[in-house]
Amino acid sequence: MKDGKYYMYGTGGVARNGFAAYSSSDLVNWKDEGQVYYAANKNGWSDSTAAWNGAYWAPEVYEHNGKFYLFYSAQWGMNANKEVENFRIGVAVADNPTGPFIDLNSRPIFDPGYPTIDANVLFDNGRVYLYYPRCCYKHAVECEVATWAKQKEGFDSIEESWVYGVELKPDFSGVIGEPVLLLRPPIKMNDKQAEWESRSVTPKEVNRRWTEGSVAFKKGTTYYMMYSANYFGGKNYAVGYATSKHPLGPFTKAANNPVLQKNVEKGDVVTGTGHNSITYSPDGKEMYCVYHARTSATGEKRVVFIDRMKILKNGMLVVEGPTTTRQPAPAVVK
Repeated sequence: MKDGKYYMYGTGGVARNGFAAYSSSDLVNWKDEGQVYYAANKNGWSDSTAAWNGAYWAPEVYEHNGKFYLFYSAQWGMNANKEVENFRIGVAVADNPTGPFIDLNSRPIFDPGYPTIDANVLFDNGRVYLYYPRCCYKHAVECEVATWAKQKEGFDSIEESWVYGVELKPDFSGVIGEPVLLLRPPIKMNDKQAEWESRSVTPKEVNRRWTEGSVAFKKGTTYYMMYSANYFGGKNYAVGYATSKHPLGPFTKAANNPVLQKNVEKGDVVTGTGHNSITYSPDGKEMYCVYHARTSATGEKRVVFIDRMKILKNGMLVVEGPTTTRQPAPAVVK
């Protein structure tokens, strides 16, 4: 939020080879601010001709020291091995939340040697942490659940995406130290998370299990990390969370997962709930979960949902959604 306005950024929409923004003063009525980032800026490092039209995905903008920083993923132009999924994470800077955003450097923030997407950043006690998933691409795993899925559905392999965390340099020019594995899909059949995090493979939808779309925040002394599991293009995309006492873990998944999922089995119309962010009401007292989903009316088109969420006294995180009925407006500053 800046000067009484919220700004929302997302994948696709009206933007081509970049990202657009929308603004609102109340989280209800939104104004189209147009495209705010163009891949062809003077420091652009991505390849707009690559698969998925360059894969300009998952932008997140943060205000820091009077500037606005847009973290995003895209197909890297350096691709000697001609990888289909050559995603990396970059950062662009602007003086205003509506841009224009210019890449900070003519390269991704760092190259871990595998494709990365869905950047999320946490500012904590003078340090900055970057969270991201290693993509499923060419990341086949062997574990109890993978063996079961291959036998049950006839897959040759099961590929997974895992969430990592790493400290960022203060100027965002690179990372400090090596990335730390924080979250991955369950490996044991008796893991209570295994059923809901494996729904993409059980109906033979796809041979991949995702842990992606993370968003980290701190409440009191506890670090929360919300994440999405299952195929982002399917009905089973859902959100869970994990907690830790340190920004780089170890994180423990919550017993009440998933906290956001499809509701069609209950006679409603929402599927594919995932990749959320969080924000607060104008008066700062209410917490909101912002995410995308599909409905029976929108079909394959993803739309934005905003639902209330709470951290209970016992530390449990609860999302009051998905909802499709009119909700009370966010509380304003009095």
